[in-house]
Amino acid sequence: MTVEIIRKRADFLSANRGIRVARPGFVLLAHPNGGRGTRFGVTVTKKIGNAVVRNRMKRRFRELLRAALPSAGLADHDHVLIGRDGGVERDFALLREELALALSRAAAGKGDPPRRRKPPSSKAQSARR
Repeated sequence: MTVEIIRKRADFLSANRGIRVARPGFVLLAHPNGGRGTRFGVTVTKKIGNAVVRNRMKRRFRELLRAALPSAGLADHDHVLIGRDGGVERDFALLREELALALSRAAAGKGDPPRRRKPPSSKAQSARR
């Protein structure tokens, strides 16, 4: 099975509507892509660290996905890994185990419940005015 890379923003946004499985080092999103094959993408926000830290995390995640998706990935799904704080320091073998568990949960349809956004605090609202 060939694994392709997601490059378009719209594909990343559509993956957000799929199954979400949170682990200590990352969040896995899996969403059916309508027969475009198994694809993956990685995203790490600036709050994780500077460019060196973010790029190191993305390299580690890409390697994990390239190794795991051909055998354990969901067919015709987009897989997106979102880096979490502390994920870059986690042991690579531990990340591999967490990814295998997250992929098996996603394959079984056992995603985490949808996130509930907290309403903005009154202090934040007054700062916007």
